[in-house]
Amino acid sequence: MIGKLTGILSEKNPPQVLVDCNGVGYEVDVPMSTFYNLPANGEKVSLLTHFVVREDAQILFGFGTVSERATFRLLIKISGVGPRMALGILSGLSADELARAVSDQDAGRLTKVPGIGKKTAERLLLELKGKLGADLGPHLFSTPDHQSDILQALLALGYNDKEAAAALKALPADVGVSDGIKLALKSLAK
Repeated sequence: MIGKLTGILSEKNPPQVLVDCNGVGYEVDVPMSTFYNLPANGEKVSLLTHFVVREDAQILFGFGTVSERATFRLLIKISGVGPRMALGILSGLSADELARAVSDQDAGRLTKVPGIGKKTAERLLLELKGKLGADLGPHLFSTPDHQSDILQALLALGYNDKEAAAALKALPADVGVSDGIKLALKSLAK
C-alpha cells in the first residue's frame, strides 16, 4: 500500500523515526543498519517501506535499500518470524551478512543477534536456503539501479525471488527498465 516515503526527517528515536511528508508525519520503524545511515533531523530522507496491518495495529517499516526490504519480506514469510524479529535480525546483521551466513550455513553468526537462539538460527538457515545466499545474492543485492527497478517490478507482480533473479540473470546488461520488464515477463511466461 505505502511503498516509499520521501520527506523531511523530523525525529529519530531508535528504532523509530518520524518522516514529515508535506505536513503528514509518518512513524516508521527502521532497522539499525538504516538508522545509522539516516541524515540529520530537518534534512530530506527517502525510505522504502513495508506496511503491516494487524488486528491491533498498523505499522510502517522503513528501509534504506532494496536489499534490506527484500530480506525483511523473506524473513516475515517464515513461520514464527514476525516483523519485530525480522527487524531485530536486520539490526544485528546487514542483508549481505545474512546472505553470507545462509550460504555458509553459519548458525553461529545468527545466534549473535539478540533474541535468536540456536534452534531459531538453524530453522532460519533451513528456511532461507535457496532463497537467500550465494545462488541469489549477487542478483538481488548487487544490481545496478535499472536491474533493481526491474526486480522490484517482478516482485510486485507476484513472482518469487528465485524466479525474478533467474529472469534478471537472462537479461542483457545494458537493457532499460521498461524493455527489461517486458523481456523478463516473456522469459517467465515460457
